[in-house]
Amino acid sequence: QVQLVESGGGSVQAGGSLRLSCAASEYIYWMAWFRQAPGKEREGVAAWRSSSLTVYEDSLKGRFTVSRDNTENTLYLQMNNLRPEDTAMYYCAASSAGSFPGLSEASYHYWGQGTQVTVSS
Repeated sequence: QVQLVESGGGSVQAGGSLRLSCAASEYIYWMAWFRQAPGKEREGVAAWRSSSLTVYEDSLKGRFTVSRDNTENTLYLQMNNLRPEDTAMYYCAASSAGSFPGLSEASYHYWGQGTQVTVSS
């Protein structure tokens, strides 16, 4: 059973930055970030396949950057120019699927507890 532990959330003002981290208990091939705002469904944020292939939710391109340190089994999410609408619980997810699941939530088997990001205007 893969354990995922997120960290790095917090409260910032609009325009600020945060870097989220997700430490996995063991190496797992596919990892991604999702988020869920109050009253809304969980949505995909960014998925990592390789340093040359990452997938982002369209509206987040240019502000969010996903990266991975395979030596430490850690996934990162750098979030810049944060907006109040980015306020949400951010979840790390991992998958042992046979092919890259992208931002298909149903394809992810392991989930962290989440880290809260709050952006004030």
